Amino acid sequence: MSSQLHKRLTDDQVKMLLELYGKRVISLVQALQQLGCSRPRFFQLLKRYRVDPGGFTITYGRHDPQHRLSARIDQVIREELERDKRLVDARDMPVWHYNYRAVRDSVVRRTHRALSAQTVRNRARQWGYWWPKKKVEKHIPREVATEAIGMLLQHDTSTHRWSPYVPVTGDLITTLDDHSRYLLYADFVVKETTWAHIKALRDVVLRYGIGLSYYVDSYSVFRYVCHGQSYWRRQRLTTDAVPTQWRRVVEKCKMQVIFALSAQAKGKVERPYRWLQDRIVRRCAHDHITDLDQARLILQDERQRYNEHQVHSTTKEIPAMRFQRAIRERRNCFRPFQLTAPYTSDKDIFCLHEFRKVNGYNQLAWEGHKIQVPVKVPTKTNLELHVIPHTQRTEVRLWYENKVIKVVYFKA
Repeated sequence: MSSQLHKRLTDDQVKMLLELYGKRVISLVQALQQLGCSRPRFFQLLKRYRVDPGGFTITYGRHDPQHRLSARIDQVIREELERDKRLVDARDMPVWHYNYRAVRDSVVRRTHRALSAQTVRNRARQWGYWWPKKKVEKHIPREVATEAIGMLLQHDTSTHRWSPYVPVTGDLITTLDDHSRYLLYADFVVKETTWAHIKALRDVVLRYGIGLSYYVDSYSVFRYVCHGQSYWRRQRLTTDAVPTQWRRVVEKCKMQVIFALSAQAKGKVERPYRWLQDRIVRRCAHDHITDLDQARLILQDERQRYNEHQVHSTTKEIPAMRFQRAIRERRNCFRPFQLTAPYTSDKDIFCLHEFRKVNGYNQLAWEGHKIQVPVKVPTKTNLELHVIPHTQRTEVRLWYENKVIKVVYFKA
């Protein structure tokens, strides 16, 4: 016998029992035995019957089963899986496996219907959109080494084709707080340059403050590396003997630089890279993104999602909430950025530093230009130049005896 009331009794039978109970012909116990339902269910039926005796019915109102998806939603899932398959098959794209959670998110955005990733995974196995997982060594959870925000800032670059409709690669520069896993900076650049990394450093310092140390790899922008002596060439400079432009700016901000010896040593920043590039590439393919400016909007949207909505697999917290909690508990190593003597502008800190000798005509040469020095300087004196590249022009600031003596602008 079915346990569902509408399959055992008719509307007239239920009405008769409720009417007999209302006239006190049968007791509550007898009514419950005849209906075969619980006390709460009985009084729900009684309330509905008294409100509208003529329209009362126990007929099941829902005809579409909830455990089955409509043909339209199945079609959307198949389209998203097919789009994911094209990205996986394209060997020049940084996507090497199916991401069923990303497919689920795309389906939800298109259909406005709640859906689980397991449902998408089941459809993928049924339709052949899946690869068996490779056997890998058991993952050992990484421990959070830092106890405060700002203690260690991990900085890196990822170079890929971010959309199948963009024929060239782009560089994603990011800065991650080690303690909270909060992405402090993330932006696309057409070409990775020293100035692009200095701009990223400036954005972090001016927005959040000065941290204790930066953690980077041994890329030439960050570090001068001597590759050892050779029989044919004698090395006069050792590793780290020459400060790079980026490192000079970091040290001006009173921060330390720590170098990773391998890519595996930067796992904490590589993990968000994999998450971001996986999501960004799929969304760029879905929205037919044709340039990095359009992809930048998707990047900022995914960065917000990562920072404010995604629970981190290691910390088990949302990065933004962990970041704010550290501030409330006074576990904050960020110091406010302040200009100190002799600097009067942050342009003299976040810039490219160059040195030129003054000739006998009291001039110096820079990039094919002759710059007249406004004060008398001894011949062969080294002047420090602070170069600030802009989109339309380049600003050059001449320093002598700890002060700016001239500012010159050149077309970029």
